[in-house]
Amino acid sequence: MQRKALDISWKSPSTMHVMHKSNLDVVDIKGESLAPKSASHEEFMVSQDKKVTNKNKVLMSLTSGALAGALAKTVIAPLDRTKINFQIHNKKFSFREAVCFLIQSYRDRGILVWWRGNSATMARVVPYASIQYAAHEQWKQALHVDTLAEKKAHPSKSFLAGSLAGVTSSTCTYPLDLARARMAVTHKERYTSLMQVFVKIWREEGPMALYRGYSPTVLGVIPYAGTSFFTYETLKRLHFESSQQLEPNPAQRMMFGAIAGLLGQTTSYPLDIVRRRMQTAQLTGRSYHSIVSTLTVVLREEGLVGGLFKGLSMNWIKGPICVGISFTTFDLMQNFLRQLPVFIDR
Repeated sequence: MQRKALDISWKSPSTMHVMHKSNLDVVDIKGESLAPKSASHEEFMVSQDKKVTNKNKVLMSLTSGALAGALAKTVIAPLDRTKINFQIHNKKFSFREAVCFLIQSYRDRGILVWWRGNSATMARVVPYASIQYAAHEQWKQALHVDTLAEKKAHPSKSFLAGSLAGVTSSTCTYPLDLARARMAVTHKERYTSLMQVFVKIWREEGPMALYRGYSPTVLGVIPYAGTSFFTYETLKRLHFESSQQLEPNPAQRMMFGAIAGLLGQTTSYPLDIVRRRMQTAQLTGRSYHSIVSTLTVVLREEGLVGGLFKGLSMNWIKGPICVGISFTTFDLMQNFLRQLPVFIDR
């Protein structure tokens, strides 16, 4: 029997050769591959993935990304609050001072103050992470860097897919990021809810203030998201090439994500400082009009290490933890959802 797309010819009672276009695989009568698993594992995973429609892939990515972002940010919320406090004030950072800040906050207002503004964080992180991960999956397809071979052949496109995912999600959710920063550095009396942050900013500062600090955010997210996604995907590829195991275990995923987070945070940190200063200028009584002027003021008054890289050592702790948890949770959740019949196109 001859067909254009599929040619099946029986060779023995127990095996048959199946040729689909230019790919040849040997399967038994039960449909199980007899080819070496290490050589065909990725192709098998790709064929399985093709059973999921693009609509369901987006839904899976949105769901997995939401859970990954929420879990990661909740774990490191106290460290994030501490970092923001030092970023927006002209105070020298040290681990001792960071610990003192956490202790004093606990004594003054209780342990829940460490998660002050976390509702605003969740309101931002859930859509941000959902959009970022979903956008990354779509950008990988659009740029043709969806398989290990494609990622190896086009590393610059792999980096670009991560950067574009970050820009996409940042643009969609930026006002939520600004509101979260405002709530993290003010007393409860100033803003009692997330909605009140938006209302007060709109009335007192104008609607354009909701995007104050957007430029340094986008400029910072390009190297951050690009480096993070590229590093994580590259480490998974290198793991496969060295071990012939396509799926790393959770501990390995955490390690790969931690390295990705460490590199991503370091490359974009000065712009993160600029972003926070511009977002909270109205509260601190300072005037920051542009990226260049903010960089100049911080550098002149506080120096390079003590200003533009203030709190980076804190990020070296929280960043790897956060990104490691996020990437690991996303991958594991994706693998779980991919097995559910509801997402498989019959």
